[in-house]
Amino acid sequence: MNAIGLVFDCLHAGFLGPYGNTWVHTPALNRLASQAFTFDCALADSPQIDVACRSYWRTTHALAADGGGEEALLPARLRAGGLTPVLMTDDRLVAEHPLADAFDEVVVIECRGSPRVAEELEQTHFAWCFARLVEWLDEAPDGYFLWCHLGGLGAVWDAPLEYREAYREPGDPAPFPGAEPPERLLPADCDPDEVLGLVHAYAGQVSLLDACLGGLLSLLGDRTALLAVAGARGFPLGEHRRVGPCDLALYGELVHVPMFLRLPDGRGASARSHALVQPADLSATLLEALGIESVPSGYAASLLPVIRGEQEEVRDCAVVVGAGAERAIRTPAWYLRGTDPPELFVKPDDRWEANNVASRCGEIAEQLAIVLSQICQSPEAFHSTHSPQIPEVLLTGLE
Repeated sequence: MNAIGLVFDCLHAGFLGPYGNTWVHTPALNRLASQAFTFDCALADSPQIDVACRSYWRTTHALAADGGGEEALLPARLRAGGLTPVLMTDDRLVAEHPLADAFDEVVVIECRGSPRVAEELEQTHFAWCFARLVEWLDEAPDGYFLWCHLGGLGAVWDAPLEYREAYREPGDPAPFPGAEPPERLLPADCDPDEVLGLVHAYAGQVSLLDACLGGLLSLLGDRTALLAVAGARGFPLGEHRRVGPCDLALYGELVHVPMFLRLPDGRGASARSHALVQPADLSATLLEALGIESVPSGYAASLLPVIRGEQEEVRDCAVVVGAGAERAIRTPAWYLRGTDPPELFVKPDDRWEANNVASRCGEIAEQLAIVLSQICQSPEAFHSTHSPQIPEVLLTGLE
């Protein structure tokens, strides 16, 4: 059996058709969702790429101590199951990660000169990366597992201008013209037209990615029995005054990520779940789907029971670890940013955290902050099941 894990950095779930977007053209991702199981509430456990890689490859949470032997790593488990684990990436940070050596081969896709807006799709960085991916697949023997991490959305915006102009309505400002992704904190009185130009440029980049992915999906057909597509983190576009991962503030536009899993027998096709899932779960699921025993981490949960309809949830809460001291916690009913003062949002109604209700639901915010503190102080007690014990109001919300 062959398998591919395809991870995209800076992919904003809110710009994808399978996640409710109705104005960005994503036919390939829509097609993928029709063939795969979609996880609506996948959250990155950290917006730091090096930490995210550790979570995927160690099959554990960002809070966990960096322990365990080499035999517990995802590549080692794949190798033990008879597959050849290969890492492909255009991101030097990923290629030079301390755990990257666990793969049998590391294929680095080199960038071609300084970023600049392309005239045609074939000249773009994504087209270059997907061409290298296809070349590798054409020569790959059976029995491979390819983990492909592409940072294009966060590294270069080189989609032809026509891709950006496609989303511009009469009277709208011109789209952002640059090729280097913007990254800054906007002033409180920022010009809405500036944000709109950025949004249109990013939408064009998503359309470019979708076009390249569509070509890959058509080429793969049934050649790859198992395919996972996920985001490593999102990309803020003016929500909460952030553009890009400038300060890694733990809002949904950064930490809510897409996740699709296409299984060999078609199980779960077109279905979806609101279960709270995180990166380690995807790795555990891939191993079980491939018939490979994983080393228990205490946190990671295989999602196959959810896909088969045997259970609805895998945990009561998900925790996100920021770059500094910031931490966040999500339950089915609430999302708390553990800042000072804390910010609290009602879920799932307030999808992108537009309405902070901490001042009106102070007791909820206080209880969630206590749970979050307990988890951070004793991460070994943070399991994939219903632990720690969380008050019912934190799970179901207010009446």
